[in-house]
Amino acid sequence: MEKRSKKKSNKTVILAVSGVVIVAAVVGGYFAYSTWQKTQELNQAEKSAKTFLSHLSKQEFEQFPELLNEISVKDSGYDSKKVVEKYQTIFSGIQAEGIKSNDVKVEQEKEGQYTFTYKLEMTTPLGNLKDLSYKTTIKKVGENYKINWAPNLIFPQMSGQDKISIGIDAANRGEIVDRKGEGLAVNQAFDQVGIVPGKLGEGQAKTDNIKAFSDQFKVSVEEIEQKLKQDWVKPDAFVPITISFDPVTTLPTGAASQDTTVRYYPLKESAAQLVGYVGTITAEDIEKDPTLSSTGVIGKVGLEQAYDKQLRGQDGGNITITDENGNVRSVLQKVDKKDGEKIQLTIDKNVQSQAYDIFNNRPGSSVVMDPQHGDLLAAASSPSFDPNKMANGISQADYDGYANNENLPFTARFATGYAPGSTFKTITGGIGLDAGTLKPDEEITINGLKWQKDASWGDYFVTRVKEASPVNLRTALVNSDNIYFAQQTLRMGEDTFRKGLDKFIFGEKLDLSIPMNPAQISNEDKFNSEILLADTGYGQGQLLVTPIQQAAMYTVFQNEGKLVYPKIELNKETKTKENVISSNAANTIVTDLLGSVEDETGYVHNMYNPDFSLAAKTGTAEIKEKQDTLGKENSFLLAMDRSNNKFSAMIMVEDSRKNDTATNISKSLIDYLEANIK
Repeated sequence: MEKRSKKKSNKTVILAVSGVVIVAAVVGGYFAYSTWQKTQELNQAEKSAKTFLSHLSKQEFEQFPELLNEISVKDSGYDSKKVVEKYQTIFSGIQAEGIKSNDVKVEQEKEGQYTFTYKLEMTTPLGNLKDLSYKTTIKKVGENYKINWAPNLIFPQMSGQDKISIGIDAANRGEIVDRKGEGLAVNQAFDQVGIVPGKLGEGQAKTDNIKAFSDQFKVSVEEIEQKLKQDWVKPDAFVPITISFDPVTTLPTGAASQDTTVRYYPLKESAAQLVGYVGTITAEDIEKDPTLSSTGVIGKVGLEQAYDKQLRGQDGGNITITDENGNVRSVLQKVDKKDGEKIQLTIDKNVQSQAYDIFNNRPGSSVVMDPQHGDLLAAASSPSFDPNKMANGISQADYDGYANNENLPFTARFATGYAPGSTFKTITGGIGLDAGTLKPDEEITINGLKWQKDASWGDYFVTRVKEASPVNLRTALVNSDNIYFAQQTLRMGEDTFRKGLDKFIFGEKLDLSIPMNPAQISNEDKFNSEILLADTGYGQGQLLVTPIQQAAMYTVFQNEGKLVYPKIELNKETKTKENVISSNAANTIVTDLLGSVEDETGYVHNMYNPDFSLAAKTGTAEIKEKQDTLGKENSFLLAMDRSNNKFSAMIMVEDSRKNDTATNISKSLIDYLEANIK
């Protein structure tokens, strides 16, 4: 009896424990489901919040009604249509761009209701408007999660029928002027010509009037018709089409004009790549710099871009919240106007024009520099483009003409790296003189037009244009003898040559608001052959030096061996590097270069002026696939004032076999410099 009773007791315990496990499982399942359900609801509330902010950032206000709690909209005195119109009116009125949200939080307040907080920032014509803090609730309505809306979701301080008012006091963009204060990029009033659609007539008359406008102002019919189809255009509206830089005396039927102030570039093509141009601020510009205003212009290329922050200034004005009677309730954004700064360059407007005009659309560049102070008097590149068209509306045909030009008019050749050719022999000569390996009076026998060190060079030969023997430093410079300088470079050796070159500006990033790669000696830190060492000595090999960098390096010959860095801002201090070569080496080279002009057989004798002392060195850099073939030649001319040391000129023509040599085209520029730069 006792034994059976004990077994029954154990069974009861087991059953009781099982019951506890079942209850725990049921309770645990309930809490797990409850937690899962809360997470799901929170996710749905967060989805509503994210969708609302996404539509807001894209200004897709017509999508708002399905997200908003209709009761809250009515309680605020609105309906769905009025909410959409309110957003559209306000955000287009303040020209909001780049709307971004941050610090977004959705937290449960009570069952079926969530607190929704976030911050906004955006760009207006007054710049960046940020730290706008918002708070509302998201409520479950049926199976959906709707945002409770009130006017303070437009801007936090708004309520009722409040409006937004904006007043802009536009800043004047700073001008870019030359060394004498004459304009290179100015703000100038011109006629903006356009069309009043209602005055064009109908049918054939309308077609004829549009064609007459097209012919007079060189704007395609397609472009005119496209502008007339814009959504905002009404029959009595003035639709701007183009800027006329020439006085408008007559207008075709349907056309009208009004004064407008635009960015104007008086030198047109002559300084386009240097000065650059402006363009309308885009969403991409704001993405890069959120402090930009949503309207106005920004420097797109050239010095307009380099100095944009100083030139642009800051528009002034305010954005205010007013009640429905126009009384100011609060100020959203207030900024004092600050006009842009004036930038004065070292450029001489007249020298710049002369430096460009010599090319007559040939591809090339010219750099004119004051070798004592580093002032860039000119930096011209050809062919070029009209920056006034780029800044104020260019036709597709004109743009295509530039973009498809094989001579690349948008390229700033004065800041593009080239093998410098024989002008570089001056530097090789200076290094050799200081090393003691080059003796200026030593007569070296060189026979023929081809030479190689020995048979190890295979089928590679250094060639020269003029046969002469014996050869010393002066005759080698005057005759531009490649063989002489190849031999002198091999004689000094790579270590000595590189140490000499390293005293110049190779590898240095210049403190100049003109983007360019540092000058390069070779692709690697060491020459991979004696051939490359020899070729580098006469300005070829893997050398890459821009015309501006060349002009800077050659200042040593007018400054007793001191290098003067180039500068483009007039008020900047002159930076120098002492003892790049010795004064003896500098004077020896530059004195010998007088012979290129003074000797009747000199390559630059066409510029001889008995009343002026000019030192010069020609250069040709040949680019070809292999030995004994005819490659493309770039022609260089280095001309240095030895009467007063007031100017040096570095002129380059690409493909000189086709486009003539730098020496042949440059006489008018050198004559101008001799007569005017004193």
